[in-house]
Amino acid sequence: MGQIITFGEVLMRISPRGNKKFVQSNIVEFYFGGTELNVGISISNFGGKVKHISAVSDDFIGDTAMTYIQKFGVDTSAIEKSKRPLGVYFLEVGAVIRPSMISYNRSHSAFSEIEPSKVNWETALKNGEWMHWTGITPALSQGAYDLLKEGLKLAREKGMAVSADPTYRSGLWQYGQDPKEALIELLHYSTIFIGGVNEINEVLGTDYGYENDDFIKASKQLIQEFPSIEKVFDKIRTSLNSSWHKIRARMWNGKEFRETEDIDITHIVDRIGTGDAFAAGLIYGLQQYDDYKAMEFASAACALKHTYEGDVNFATVSEVNNIIAGNLTGRLVR
Repeated sequence: MGQIITFGEVLMRISPRGNKKFVQSNIVEFYFGGTELNVGISISNFGGKVKHISAVSDDFIGDTAMTYIQKFGVDTSAIEKSKRPLGVYFLEVGAVIRPSMISYNRSHSAFSEIEPSKVNWETALKNGEWMHWTGITPALSQGAYDLLKEGLKLAREKGMAVSADPTYRSGLWQYGQDPKEALIELLHYSTIFIGGVNEINEVLGTDYGYENDDFIKASKQLIQEFPSIEKVFDKIRTSLNSSWHKIRARMWNGKEFRETEDIDITHIVDRIGTGDAFAAGLIYGLQQYDDYKAMEFASAACALKHTYEGDVNFATVSEVNNIIAGNLTGRLVR
């Protein structure tokens, strides 16, 4: 595997212990994460080589975040230090019929001031084989959007694969950029699309439904509109309640449609970062296996992430393959 490049904000997550609300507790736990960073750490846990590009606070919190990232073997040489604080979000973990709640504090964070002059993309991409981006980063600031666009353009010039997870969160786009125009621009530099009918409808302005036939039609139109995109992978979540979900995946790779079986997750430990675990499993899998096995690997990695506290998936390749093999009992391993 060549080096995987991820670019995005490093966040600190603060939560009351267990399933408590903040008003119930004065004891909290913290974790480090961030959408693209979660992907990078998970790939590194699978044995991949990863470089994360970002900016963190120039204080003991930023230093702690750097130490956390480095302990997973992720290259932090392209992470800048900033006088602004690290971004933070607060999470109350729901249970059964009560949903989880999130509040962000990131508008004046270290990453919010990032701009093209902060990163030398020629150096950053020197050993890169794959670059991954999401719709979170270009939503945060003009500088983040401009810098991401510059990096993606060079990545494609170098022949790198580029995976896109164009998640759209309306509450983040506050600096004047049109979200649809921005995402369309960035998708022209992408080769793998990680998303479903919702994301395709958002980009194309269409109204495809959720059935498999609609997914295939939507994928075909997406590839027609964006010729650089070769394959589309969609994670499907069925929520029975906050604590019980089912996960499966489907794909259109330009030649065939395939779909995995549901994986039943009857007791969710932590829901955060599960989409990132899917993306990481897919990126790793596409460099190791055929398209269907890669999608199976991604779906199983996503399911396993629900069993770990924090934002990051700690699963290993053997643990993911164990789930693919159908070993779902969780029996003690001696």
